[in-house]
Amino acid sequence: MDRLPHVAIKSWAESDRPREKLLEQGRRALTDAELLAILIGSGSRNESAVDLCRRILYDMDNDLHRLSRLSVQELCRYKGIGEAKAISIVAALELGRRRKEHKDEARPVLNSSRRVYEFMERLYNDLPHEEFWVLYLAGGCKLLAKAMIGKGGNDFTPVDIKQVMRLAIEYRAQSIILTHNHPSGTLKPSTMDTQLTNKMIEAAKMIDVSVNDHVIFTNKGYYSFRDEGLL
Repeated sequence: MDRLPHVAIKSWAESDRPREKLLEQGRRALTDAELLAILIGSGSRNESAVDLCRRILYDMDNDLHRLSRLSVQELCRYKGIGEAKAISIVAALELGRRRKEHKDEARPVLNSSRRVYEFMERLYNDLPHEEFWVLYLAGGCKLLAKAMIGKGGNDFTPVDIKQVMRLAIEYRAQSIILTHNHPSGTLKPSTMDTQLTNKMIEAAKMIDVSVNDHVIFTNKGYYSFRDEGLL
Protein backbone atom coordinates (compact mmCIF):
# COMPACT_ATOMS: atom_id res chain seq x y z
CA MET A 1 0.00 0.00 0.00
CA ASP A 2 1.34 3.43 -0.95
CA ARG A 3 1.93 5.83 1.92
CA LEU A 4 -0.13 9.01 1.97
CA PRO A 5 2.03 12.08 1.36
CA HIS A 6 2.83 14.25 4.35
CA VAL A 7 0.65 17.34 4.50
CA ALA A 8 1.74 20.24 6.70
CA ILE A 9 -0.81 21.53 9.22
CA LYS A 10 -0.80 24.96 7.56
CA SER A 11 -2.20 23.27 4.44
CA TRP A 12 -5.17 21.80 6.33
CA ALA A 13 -8.63 23.35 6.34
CA GLU A 14 -8.68 26.06 9.01
CA SER A 15 -11.33 24.20 11.05
CA ASP A 16 -8.98 21.19 11.29
CA ARG A 17 -5.92 23.09 12.49
CA PRO A 18 -5.43 22.66 16.27
CA ARG A 19 -5.09 26.37 17.11
CA GLU A 20 -8.02 27.43 14.95
CA LYS A 21 -10.08 24.49 16.19
CA LEU A 22 -9.47 25.58 19.78
CA LEU A 23 -10.51 29.14 19.02
CA GLU A 24 -13.65 28.13 17.14
CA GLN A 25 -14.80 25.07 19.09
CA GLY A 26 -13.15 25.41 22.49
CA ARG A 27 -10.43 23.43 24.24
CA ARG A 28 -12.62 20.40 24.91
CA ALA A 29 -13.05 19.76 21.20
CA LEU A 30 -9.36 18.93 20.78
CA THR A 31 -7.83 15.49 21.16
CA ASP A 32 -4.81 14.93 23.43
CA ALA A 33 -2.60 14.77 20.33
CA GLU A 34 -3.93 18.10 19.05
CA LEU A 35 -3.33 19.78 22.41
CA LEU A 36 0.22 18.46 22.48
CA ALA A 37 0.72 19.63 18.90
CA ILE A 38 -0.13 23.19 19.96
CA LEU A 39 2.58 22.92 22.61
CA ILE A 40 5.35 21.81 20.26
CA GLY A 41 4.26 24.03 17.37
CA SER A 42 5.72 21.96 14.54
CA GLY A 43 6.67 18.43 13.60
CA SER A 44 9.39 17.29 11.23
CA ARG A 45 9.86 17.32 7.46
CA ASN A 46 8.05 13.99 7.14
CA GLU A 47 5.51 14.26 9.95
CA SER A 48 3.07 16.93 11.11
CA ALA A 49 3.00 18.01 14.74
CA VAL A 50 -0.29 16.19 15.26
CA ASP A 51 1.01 12.95 13.71
CA LEU A 52 4.16 13.16 15.80
CA CYS A 53 2.12 13.62 18.98
CA ARG A 54 -0.18 10.77 18.00
CA ARG A 55 2.88 8.54 17.66
CA ILE A 56 4.24 9.56 21.06
CA LEU A 57 0.87 8.98 22.71
CA TYR A 58 0.52 5.63 20.94
CA ASP A 59 3.81 4.53 22.49
CA MET A 60 2.41 5.56 25.89
CA ASP A 61 -0.82 3.58 25.30
CA ASN A 62 -2.56 6.97 25.11
CA ASP A 63 -1.96 7.36 28.84
CA LEU A 64 -1.09 10.90 29.90
CA HIS A 65 0.14 9.60 33.26
CA ARG A 66 2.78 7.53 31.45
CA LEU A 67 3.67 10.50 29.27
CA SER A 68 4.18 12.66 32.36
CA ARG A 69 6.87 10.25 33.58
CA LEU A 70 9.08 10.83 30.54
CA SER A 71 12.12 13.02 31.02
CA VAL A 72 13.32 15.69 28.59
CA GLN A 73 16.01 13.29 27.38
CA GLU A 74 13.49 10.49 26.75
CA LEU A 75 11.19 12.80 24.77
CA CYS A 76 14.13 13.99 22.68
CA ARG A 77 14.55 10.45 21.33
CA TYR A 78 11.58 11.09 19.06
CA LYS A 79 12.54 12.56 15.71
CA GLY A 80 11.07 16.04 15.55
CA ILE A 81 11.27 16.63 19.32
CA GLY A 82 14.18 18.80 20.33
CA GLU A 83 15.07 20.00 23.80
CA ALA A 84 12.85 23.11 23.63
CA LYS A 85 9.78 21.10 22.60
CA ALA A 86 10.47 18.44 25.21
CA ILE A 87 10.76 21.11 27.91
CA SER A 88 7.42 22.58 26.81
CA ILE A 89 5.72 19.20 27.19
CA VAL A 90 7.27 18.49 30.59
CA ALA A 91 6.41 22.00 31.83
CA ALA A 92 2.78 21.75 30.67
CA LEU A 93 2.26 18.39 32.34
CA GLU A 94 3.84 19.68 35.54
CA LEU A 95 1.46 22.67 35.51
CA GLY A 96 -1.43 20.24 35.20
CA ARG A 97 -0.12 18.28 38.17
CA ARG A 98 0.28 21.44 40.26
CA ARG A 99 -3.21 22.60 39.35
CA LYS A 100 -4.55 19.42 40.94
CA GLU A 101 -2.50 20.17 44.03
CA HIS A 102 -4.28 23.48 44.58
CA LYS A 103 -6.69 23.39 47.48
CA ASP A 104 -9.51 25.82 48.19
CA GLU A 105 -8.73 25.31 51.87
CA ALA A 106 -5.61 27.35 52.60
CA ARG A 107 -4.76 25.34 55.72
CA PRO A 108 -6.01 21.79 55.32
CA VAL A 109 -6.54 19.63 58.38
CA LEU A 110 -4.19 16.64 58.12
CA ASN A 111 -5.48 14.45 60.93
CA SER A 112 -5.31 11.07 59.20
CA SER A 113 -2.99 9.15 56.92
CA ARG A 114 -5.63 9.25 54.17
CA ARG A 115 -5.74 13.04 54.26
CA VAL A 116 -1.95 13.21 54.19
CA TYR A 117 -1.91 10.87 51.20
CA GLU A 118 -4.53 12.89 49.31
CA PHE A 119 -2.65 16.12 50.04
CA MET A 120 0.82 14.91 49.03
CA GLU A 121 0.10 12.17 46.46
CA ARG A 122 0.32 14.42 43.39
CA LEU A 123 3.64 15.82 44.54
CA TYR A 124 5.17 12.34 44.80
CA ASN A 125 3.40 10.79 41.83
CA ASP A 126 5.74 9.70 39.00
CA LEU A 127 8.96 10.80 40.75
CA PRO A 128 11.90 8.63 39.55
CA HIS A 129 13.91 9.50 42.68
CA GLU A 130 13.32 9.69 46.42
CA GLU A 131 12.32 12.90 48.18
CA PHE A 132 11.69 13.55 51.87
CA TRP A 133 9.10 16.18 52.84
CA VAL A 134 7.97 17.23 56.30
CA LEU A 135 4.55 18.70 57.07
CA TYR A 136 4.49 21.23 59.94
CA LEU A 137 1.20 21.45 61.81
CA ALA A 138 -0.48 23.86 64.21
CA GLY A 139 -3.13 22.89 66.75
CA GLY A 140 -5.93 20.75 65.37
CA CYS A 141 -3.51 19.33 62.78
CA LYS A 142 -3.88 22.40 60.55
CA LEU A 143 -1.06 22.74 58.05
CA LEU A 144 1.41 25.55 58.65
CA ALA A 145 3.96 24.68 55.98
CA LYS A 146 5.61 21.87 54.08
CA ALA A 147 9.30 21.61 53.29
CA MET A 148 11.50 19.30 51.24
CA ILE A 149 14.31 18.18 53.51
CA GLY A 150 16.12 15.74 51.24
CA LYS A 151 16.36 14.55 47.65
CA GLY A 152 18.27 11.46 46.64
CA GLY A 153 18.50 8.49 44.31
CA ASN A 154 16.28 5.49 43.71
CA ASP A 155 16.51 4.04 47.21
CA PHE A 156 18.10 6.63 49.52
CA THR A 157 17.51 10.21 50.60
CA PRO A 158 19.83 12.12 52.95
CA VAL A 159 17.82 13.69 55.79
CA ASP A 160 19.13 16.36 58.17
CA ILE A 161 17.28 15.91 61.47
CA LYS A 162 18.60 19.23 62.77
CA GLN A 163 17.05 21.05 59.79
CA VAL A 164 13.69 19.38 60.45
CA MET A 165 13.73 20.55 64.06
CA ARG A 166 15.00 24.03 63.19
CA LEU A 167 12.05 24.54 60.85
CA ALA A 168 9.65 23.18 63.47
CA ILE A 169 10.85 25.90 65.84
CA GLU A 170 10.74 28.54 63.09
CA TYR A 171 7.14 27.64 62.15
CA ARG A 172 6.16 27.20 65.82
CA ALA A 173 4.74 23.82 64.94
CA GLN A 174 2.98 21.69 67.53
CA SER A 175 3.47 18.51 65.53
CA ILE A 176 5.04 17.22 62.33
CA ILE A 177 4.35 14.48 59.80
CA LEU A 178 7.25 12.81 58.00
CA THR A 179 6.75 11.71 54.40
CA HIS A 180 8.88 10.21 51.67
CA ASN A 181 8.44 8.08 48.56
CA HIS A 182 9.68 4.72 47.32
CA PRO A 183 10.12 4.89 43.52
CA SER A 184 10.61 1.11 43.53
CA GLY A 185 6.98 0.67 44.54
CA THR A 186 7.83 -1.12 47.81
CA LEU A 187 5.34 -0.11 50.48
CA LYS A 188 7.08 -1.59 53.51
CA PRO A 189 9.53 0.66 55.40
CA SER A 190 13.20 -0.21 55.32
CA THR A 191 15.31 -0.63 58.45
CA MET A 192 16.74 2.83 57.76
CA ASP A 193 13.21 4.29 57.53
CA THR A 194 12.35 2.87 60.95
CA GLN A 195 15.62 4.03 62.51
CA LEU A 196 15.18 7.54 61.10
CA THR A 197 11.60 7.71 62.41
CA ASN A 198 12.74 6.77 65.92
CA LYS A 199 15.52 9.38 65.82
CA MET A 200 13.01 12.02 64.71
CA ILE A 201 10.69 11.14 67.58
CA GLU A 202 13.49 11.50 70.14
CA ALA A 203 14.72 14.78 68.63
CA ALA A 204 11.18 16.22 68.51
CA LYS A 205 10.65 15.45 72.20
CA MET A 206 13.52 17.81 73.02
CA ILE A 207 11.61 20.76 71.57
CA ASP A 208 8.16 19.60 72.74
CA VAL A 209 6.93 18.64 69.25
CA SER A 210 5.05 15.45 68.37
CA VAL A 211 5.69 13.22 65.36
CA ASN A 212 2.16 12.35 64.26
CA ASP A 213 3.04 9.93 61.47
CA HIS A 214 5.52 8.84 58.85
CA VAL A 215 3.83 8.13 55.51
CA ILE A 216 5.59 6.29 52.67
CA PHE A 217 4.27 6.93 49.14
CA THR A 218 4.30 4.86 45.97
CA ASN A 219 2.36 5.31 42.73
CA LYS A 220 -0.04 2.59 43.90
CA GLY A 221 -0.68 3.49 47.52
CA TYR A 222 0.86 4.41 50.85
CA TYR A 223 2.09 3.03 54.17
CA SER A 224 1.41 4.76 57.49
CA PHE A 225 3.58 4.09 60.54
CA ARG A 226 0.70 5.20 62.79
CA ASP A 227 -1.88 3.02 61.09
CA GLU A 228 0.44 0.04 61.45
CA GLY A 229 0.90 0.69 65.17
CA LEU A 230 4.54 1.79 64.89
CA LEU A 231 3.92 5.23 66.41
